[in-house]
Amino acid sequence: MFRFRKALVGIALLGLAGFASAQAASKFVGVGRDATVKEVQAWDIDVRPDFKGLPPGSGTVAKGQDIWEEKCASCHGIFGDSNEFFSPIIGGITPKDIETGHVANLTRNDYPGRTTFMKVPTISTLWDFIYRAMPWTEPKTLTPDDVYAVLAFMLNLSNIVPDDFVLNDKTIRDVQARMPNRNGMTTDHTLWPGNEFGGAKKPDTKNVACMSNCAPEPKLASFLPDFARNAHGNLAEQNRLVGPQRGADTMHPERKLGEQAVVAVLTPAEKEAAEARKINTTLQKNGCTVCHGMHNKIVGPAYTDVSRKYAGKVEYLLSKIKMGGSGVWGDIPMPPQNLSDNDAKAIAEWLSAGGPK
Repeated sequence: MFRFRKALVGIALLGLAGFASAQAASKFVGVGRDATVKEVQAWDIDVRPDFKGLPPGSGTVAKGQDIWEEKCASCHGIFGDSNEFFSPIIGGITPKDIETGHVANLTRNDYPGRTTFMKVPTISTLWDFIYRAMPWTEPKTLTPDDVYAVLAFMLNLSNIVPDDFVLNDKTIRDVQARMPNRNGMTTDHTLWPGNEFGGAKKPDTKNVACMSNCAPEPKLASFLPDFARNAHGNLAEQNRLVGPQRGADTMHPERKLGEQAVVAVLTPAEKEAAEARKINTTLQKNGCTVCHGMHNKIVGPAYTDVSRKYAGKVEYLLSKIKMGGSGVWGDIPMPPQNLSDNDAKAIAEWLSAGGPK
């Protein structure tokens, strides 16, 4: 009888859950639709360290070299060691590192830089990033076979695989066993691996509160000067509009505890500085400063050069920002920029009026 009553209760609870679910679903009738299988597949392209999600395919070192020279070398150099636009990918590892799985140069304070192959522990990370984000001007245009080939070429440059190596969804597992820094990552943070890799460890929260002979409370010996508060733009404009946290308004000096807000009357020089900080925030927010320096060329031309060439041409500049272009400043194209109309107009007006001072 007891088991019978439990079964009845279970059925009743299931019925209530189904009723609640149906009620919730009824509120959204006619709003949106279920994603199709193909839509989910197009979005779900990540590749895990255990190679779940890795698509079939293959590529040779020779084919990878052809793709590299056509689509990758302009930013990363012929041998992947260029430091002109981005940090080097290739270099800094030795045959001993491949044997031990620990990169010795990572422990040297005098080593000049950290390349990708010195740091990354899992080959799946490289495959995943190349597939979803490269080439920089045309992300997601490489086929799985292309990615296998490019990665095979990079592995060959790093002396991890031979010249005749064919990388595919099977041999990539052998490559993982030769990654130079495969044993160099920590899992104490428990962010990875998780339960799917045999169970997560406890986090490394081993600190205990000091209860006796504690260090005296530190005294403030320095502070951030007012001129440096806005070095990275107005922080108040860089936070999401959800949640309780808000960035400080770095357009104005920091107020002391108990000090009332004062509406400042800005001098012409202060107004100009405020406008410069505002446009700098807009440029940084939209990733423009990755490729353009204020007074120096990076991937694209310096803003001072653009301002001189297109003084007063707001509409032209606006169209170039939104539509992209190539051939005017070199071989590397600027892709269409996905930014708001207000931001695009602000940048175009700023450039046409003279740009950086």
